Amino acid sequence: MILSVQLTASSWYRNPISLLDSILGLRDCDISILSRRVFHYIKHVRFKTPSNEDFFFDINGDPPAVFDIINWQLSDDGKLQYVSVGIFNYTGIVGQRFKLNESTIKWNAGLQETPHSVCSDSCAPGYRKAVRQGEPVCCFDCIPCSKGEISNQSDSVECFRCNRDQWTNEKQDVCLPKQVEFLSYDEHLGKALAVISIIFSLIPVYILGLFVKHRETPIVKANNCELSYLLLFSLVLCFLCSLIFIGYPLRGTCLLRQTAFGITFASCVSCVLAKTVTVVIAFSATKPGSKLQQWVGFKLPATIIICCTLLQVIICIVWLALSPPYPDFNTSAKIGILIIECNEGSAIAFWCMLGYMGLLASVSFVVAFLARNLPDSFNETRFITFSLLVFVSVWLSFVPAYLSTRGKYMIAVEIFAILSSGMGLLTCIFFPKCYIVLLRPEINTKEYLMGRSNARKTERNHVNG
Repeated sequence: MILSVQLTASSWYRNPISLLDSILGLRDCDISILSRRVFHYIKHVRFKTPSNEDFFFDINGDPPAVFDIINWQLSDDGKLQYVSVGIFNYTGIVGQRFKLNESTIKWNAGLQETPHSVCSDSCAPGYRKAVRQGEPVCCFDCIPCSKGEISNQSDSVECFRCNRDQWTNEKQDVCLPKQVEFLSYDEHLGKALAVISIIFSLIPVYILGLFVKHRETPIVKANNCELSYLLLFSLVLCFLCSLIFIGYPLRGTCLLRQTAFGITFASCVSCVLAKTVTVVIAFSATKPGSKLQQWVGFKLPATIIICCTLLQVIICIVWLALSPPYPDFNTSAKIGILIIECNEGSAIAFWCMLGYMGLLASVSFVVAFLARNLPDSFNETRFITFSLLVFVSVWLSFVPAYLSTRGKYMIAVEIFAILSSGMGLLTCIFFPKCYIVLLRPEINTKEYLMGRSNARKTERNHVNG
């Protein structure tokens, strides 16, 4: 049976199922059954209207949405009329469903162009909104985000801080990874310092071999060869410890950097102090009736070296036990750069370690300076005075330079101080002896050296007389 029913679009749209029920005269018990059947067919209905528009029902039984966009306009005779200026057709092609003819729109006071809002313009990403006091909420100022903060949406009411390892771009709307900085073996500065450290460490090794080879010569025997061997070995360790400062800071390297440097340099300065005291005692013990003869030998200098070095070891042990150094990420030293460095843990312990080393050097310098005119054959106290003068000058210059730099250049400054002060000790104390051993072997005799000593004594007695 075919049923033809003419319906208005409005009545069908309001309630198509109830309308069918009223026409067919169904009872309430049959309504639910028929509703499901009719709804099944309604979802598949599709036809064209007389205006050539598609008409169908979606999965929910709703017809397509077609809206006219109306503009209220006043005609020349002052009457209000409705003018269609656009349309929204849900059945159209995506991207062409909305059509608007702006030229037909009339705004208030007869304006043809879209009027600007009396409110503030939107804030672009990288800015945040700041409400103006006493004005409407749509009136605000756009304030740039602070350094290290971003806003990635328009009209943001607040800025968001980037993570610790990130920084903002120029527009301050994106967080970017920070540039990582540390003194690496891969860069030219790290390679140059590493090569210099290795070369400098080979020089005392060569001098040590030279002294061992010529250990029976007067110049080596008369200058405390045991102390010279120990000082040369300590200088090798000093030059090599600078390599620990290069590379990515790790837990182990941070623990070893300053402690190894402090202990090895304390050992070096202790050896210099022991050599100076030995020269003074050796000269004073030659006087008749001197009680210092019992201190002549290796016992006293060994005691000085052990005690002075042990005190530095105790300082370092206390430092590591209470507040040890550790790897740290410094984000505040340089803008946009993440500095990976070793945090010293306790600044007091670090400066105590340096201060003790400076105290040892100062005492050694004073003793060597007071004994610089002793009539020893090789004038070793004078060479020690020069070496300690270089040593103290380097570390006095190091302190302000170290405090005024950051990042990898701060580490480079400390490595430079280690290398230059160690080379100062090596050059002033050992190079004159190497010159005699290698280039002037004819004066490396007991007679010549005793002659020089006697000549100095005669000259000094003549001046005093």
